[in-house]
Amino acid sequence: MDHSKFLVSVADSTHVDFADTICAEYESSAMARGTGIAKRSPEYVKQKMLEGKAVIAFEKSSGEWAGFCYIENWSHGEYVANSGLIVSPAFRKGGLAKAIKEKIFKLSREKYPASKIFGLTTGLAVMKINSDLGYEPVTYSELTQDEAFWAGCKSCVNFDILTTKERKNCICTAMLYDPKDHYKPEETAAAFKEKSKIYERWMQIKKKWAERIRFDKKKTAGGISSKIMRHFKSVL
Repeated sequence: MDHSKFLVSVADSTHVDFADTICAEYESSAMARGTGIAKRSPEYVKQKMLEGKAVIAFEKSSGEWAGFCYIENWSHGEYVANSGLIVSPAFRKGGLAKAIKEKIFKLSREKYPASKIFGLTTGLAVMKINSDLGYEPVTYSELTQDEAFWAGCKSCVNFDILTTKERKNCICTAMLYDPKDHYKPEETAAAFKEKSKIYERWMQIKKKWAERIRFDKKKTAGGISSKIMRHFKSVL
């Protein structure tokens, strides 16, 4: 799929009617993947559009909504997150996600030139896109410690894992771009290519254990057995 067939632009007040569609896709996508995702309300998505802190994509020929992403800032602007990247199922695997990420990254750099830009992802494809932009995989300790950010994870199906790990790790991989201290995009892209098989295997292991924990939680009526959690701690 040629991503030049799409119009990718900064969202504004003319796009607020698409908020319900976007939020519905967030929920269905999370269920289909079986991985965690923080819930967003249509009101929150609309707010990001009105603030000029979001990017939206449409197919040029039909005008159909195709994708979305938005900016959040934390720790008094020290950190910025490009959050909620979503592409409509009909337009996936064609380069549109990369085009949206490039646009939101550029918008973030314009609005917050001194801020560190970070993201959490469970997808290898997003890891590659981030690496192409200059992001590096980091530990959770290098992310914002703003409680408001971490509170957003409460609606994620893997929140129990995050809290048990004392916010030191979870199913998501953390990535960071530091404008004051970063490698060139070619270097981070090359590093990702070299280690992509390792990242892929690691993500598979983490997802497998997340499934085990969720299954165990159901069996124990909402709790996680100490045996399962001890083993999970040992592999993460």
